Amino acid sequence: MVNRQYLSGVLRVVNMKSVLISALAVLSTWVSIKLHAKANFPLTLVATAIVFPLVFSINTAYNRREKSLEEYGALKANGRAIALASRDWVKKDAKRDKELRAALLQLFTATQKMVMSPLSERDPHEATVLNAFSRISGVIEKMRKAGLSATECSRTNQYLARMMTAFETIKHIHKYRTPRTLRAFSDFFILILPILYGPYFAYLSEGVSTALFFVMPILFALIFTGLSNIQDDLENPFDGIGKDDVAFDPDRYLTTLDMALSSKRPAR
Repeated sequence: MVNRQYLSGVLRVVNMKSVLISALAVLSTWVSIKLHAKANFPLTLVATAIVFPLVFSINTAYNRREKSLEEYGALKANGRAIALASRDWVKKDAKRDKELRAALLQLFTATQKMVMSPLSERDPHEATVLNAFSRISGVIEKMRKAGLSATECSRTNQYLARMMTAFETIKHIHKYRTPRTLRAFSDFFILILPILYGPYFAYLSEGVSTALFFVMPILFALIFTGLSNIQDDLENPFDGIGKDDVAFDPDRYLTTLDMALSSKRPAR
């Protein structure tokens, strides 16, 4: 039995766009054969107009996803570092720890909502995140008043600053995309070239059985549209649609944080 998850991944790569362009390429090849219009076109045009822009866009989109994962990890790690500092560096205060936990939950929940919402709805969620940072800063101030040394206070504020840097990076990855003009350029030629290369596919059909006439145009169309669909999936690593998206899980983060905070406090 075919794994459903694998099948759904294949269907995201080969979709109606692939079928449409394959059909147009086959039609162009059939017309070229009927009209005896055959030509040995150079494949360097395909590499220049489609392959290079697609490979560049996919690589850029992949790097954006990897950067998102890195910054999301920094956001979580530094939040946990502040929580452990509150537990270990000053006298325990249940009210302070509760406030920090609530601020972290607010931060990650609002960040999740922001990156999964349209850009037009970003501002309210961003304001909530900034409020969460303010609350965390207030917790650090309470730690200072509870006896946190100047060097430890400075280090804790560095954790907070790193969290803010990570959030800003994630925000801008969400806002900006890979070069739009380059994507438009490759999309245009993905549609046009399989049709224009009908005479070339007709030329390749010489000496080939009738059943195999249309294998080449279909392969061309499937390869190009498949790469384009992969790039589209990677374009927004937060939309929750593609298989490789960055998944925010505030509840899971708070669960692991509670496990860390409930462990035995080291002796000072």
